[in-house]
Amino acid sequence: METIKVLSGRLFNTLKSAEDKRGMYNAEIRVYDYYELASIIRNLMKLCIVALDQDGGEIPSTIENQRIDVGLILGITLQLFPVDEFELLNEINYLFDNGKQTAQEEE
Repeated sequence: METIKVLSGRLFNTLKSAEDKRGMYNAEIRVYDYYELASIIRNLMKLCIVALDQDGGEIPSTIENQRIDVGLILGITLQLFPVDEFELLNEINYLFDNGKQTAQEEE
């Protein structure tokens, strides 16, 4: 259990505890500037418009730039993907597998 405590302290990085008392967490994304943040928000909104319009499946012609930058959306998704937490799961799995092998050897 002590090893799991140490590992979790080192590898639980994706969510940061919010400073309020509601038990919420923050997930962080990194952007270069406000323009990139605005681009992310616009692309997410365009993607949602297409997803909601199942019949037409297109962005209204009143929106200036109709191209959806899927790469940008996927880049943000990758930032939010909890890689360190999966490493923790892998380490815990290794610890338990080692424990099983040790128990089998003792029998």
